[in-house]
Amino acid sequence: MDFLSPVNIYGAIVLIIMMVFYFREQYGKIYTLLFGLTCFFSSSYGFLSGAWPFGVIELAWGIMTLRKYTELRINSVKS
Repeated sequence: MDFLSPVNIYGAIVLIIMMVFYFREQYGKIYTLLFGLTCFFSSSYGFLSGAWPFGVIELAWGIMTLRKYTELRINSVKS
């Protein structure tokens, strides 16, 4: 396996960015949105690399995180 393949480089970059947004979530709901979006990119990496279970789990994380973001927005409007 070629560790410096375009797919692996893409995956490494996406996972690093995703973790940055995950650790920044407490500083604002925009980071929750960005984390959810990068989960979808991470999911695409999983499918592209042939690790479909990883792709499915990241897809689920993306959906759950976007739902969390929606709830955060609704609660901030109500306040």
